[in-house]
Amino acid sequence: MDLKLFSYNYPKELIAQQPLTERDASKMMVLNRVPKKWAHHSIKELPDFLSKGDVLVFNNTKVFPARILAQGTNIELLLLEKLGENVWRCLGKPLKKVKEGLRLQFGDDFFGKILEKTAEDCTVEFEGENSEQQIEKWGLPPLPPYIQRKTKQDYTDIDRERYQSIFAKISGSAAAPTASFHFSQELLQKIIDCGVQTTSVTLHVSTDTFLPIRSSDITQHRMHGEKFSVPKETADIIHQAKKEGRRVIAVGTTVVRALESDWNKSLTDLFIYPEYPFKIVDGILTNFHQPESTLIVLVSAFANREFILQAYQEAITKQYRLFSYGDCMLIL
Repeated sequence: MDLKLFSYNYPKELIAQQPLTERDASKMMVLNRVPKKWAHHSIKELPDFLSKGDVLVFNNTKVFPARILAQGTNIELLLLEKLGENVWRCLGKPLKKVKEGLRLQFGDDFFGKILEKTAEDCTVEFEGENSEQQIEKWGLPPLPPYIQRKTKQDYTDIDRERYQSIFAKISGSAAAPTASFHFSQELLQKIIDCGVQTTSVTLHVSTDTFLPIRSSDITQHRMHGEKFSVPKETADIIHQAKKEGRRVIAVGTTVVRALESDWNKSLTDLFIYPEYPFKIVDGILTNFHQPESTLIVLVSAFANREFILQAYQEAITKQYRLFSYGDCMLIL
């Protein structure tokens, strides 16, 4: 299947560069798969589209300050996975400047050395003790490149607070599960008051979620694997809901992948594309996604590619805010 089938054009000014003042102020486009229709609403109206007994599933991963900038150079690292004491797998940018043996300074007393470099990533070893404390001190929120922050000073306390959901508990993500950004405590309480069950999974967001598809035929794309877990309590809630014919609605594509994966495993490399047979998920709340990404391919598998692209064009016409800090879409 040709990757170009999942492309669309959008004006760059619709890319949300800042979050809205209130978490639950976003617009929400509601898509009904049968019949293929859409309507324009706000996220505050989400309870109107949920029914008593529905199960709403969140990702409780916590984003850590995974972006670190080297001083005296334009090199930056995006930390992905801790491999050992003070040793991390990471992405380097620009990768051509990242050399094995290169020693970098990230803070007054924070240094690291590049141990290994491949065509895709690299390994860094930090010096001294308490490297995780140093990462917390000197690291920055790992905002995607389309959210423009050119210097360390461009990152604000708003980024540190809002590039994180209210459900964040378990640290480990190098990017945020952005669909959950739209929930305030007040909105969550209204949903619970409607008789909706809420529960969580954990999927630590990494390269499978945000790296582009590089194969012209999407069926040839391979995922690297992301750590995830579905707790027994969550599994029991979902099994009971499916048994009773109640809906399971995923908040975000990471939740979709976790729920549709083998729950006995701790790593998922599931890539969902059209003709995938969904087993668990009955609805998705999700943000708008970049063209030719694994994420727009996933929602196209759930709701029909042509329908999704038509809805995206409608959203663009209606000036919806796009991507991580942008508005959302409910697909039922």
